[in-house]
Amino acid sequence: MDLEGKVSLVTGGSRGIGRACCGSLADGGSAIAVNYQRNKDAAAEVVAELKAKGGRARAFQADISDEAQTNIMIEQIMSEFGQVDVVVNNAGITRDRSFLKMTRDQWHSVLLVNLDGPFNVISALLPQMCDRKWGRIINISSIVAQMGNFGQANYAVAKGGMIAFTKSLAREVALKGVTVNAVAPGFIETDMTAAVPKESLDMVRKMTPMGRLGKPEEVGRAVRFLAAPEASFITGQVININGGLYM
Repeated sequence: MDLEGKVSLVTGGSRGIGRACCGSLADGGSAIAVNYQRNKDAAAEVVAELKAKGGRARAFQADISDEAQTNIMIEQIMSEFGQVDVVVNNAGITRDRSFLKMTRDQWHSVLLVNLDGPFNVISALLPQMCDRKWGRIINISSIVAQMGNFGQANYAVAKGGMIAFTKSLAREVALKGVTVNAVAPGFIETDMTAAVPKESLDMVRKMTPMGRLGKPEEVGRAVRFLAAPEASFITGQVININGGLYM
């Protein structure tokens, strides 16, 4: 899975699944643009780790839900690396609440980051991918998009929309050398799941055929495969990484 000479942008790359994706893509030889919104120290830590292994990396701050900030970030990345070959749309937020109590702000803020954010990033980068006849777009969706989840109607809609977006865009750019795929993780050991009550996580483990939560690195390795030349005939697909919880 040789990514030597490629440049990858990972949104929300400073922690959790995003951080694992940065490491996995760098292991494949790709230079890494680590996007973060607020956690500058964590992003700097990721960059330092990648450079310590001999990789090329730099952190870029932007709220991807803001089109202007996104465009400025893309200009900075292009100035630094000259191109972007792989985009991993990982940045996302949750604002969990039962629908009867959910506010419009909680609804819209999740859609703005989780769905408009990828739109802003892809809109800025897709033309140059099509011009060069090579690109990989990998959208991080969720098992919640497929199963639904109590208190996450907003998150499920956003992640379900990402799957629909993946399939539609894949059809549009297939002849232009760009593949578009989604990864739908189940319950993964991240900061997000660390905030879930222990009783709930124990229930998830019991419901999962493999009897455990996933690790961020397991998602990262799937992302690296989808980014690699070996995956050139895979597009419009959703790769489930959930220990069998959803089949």
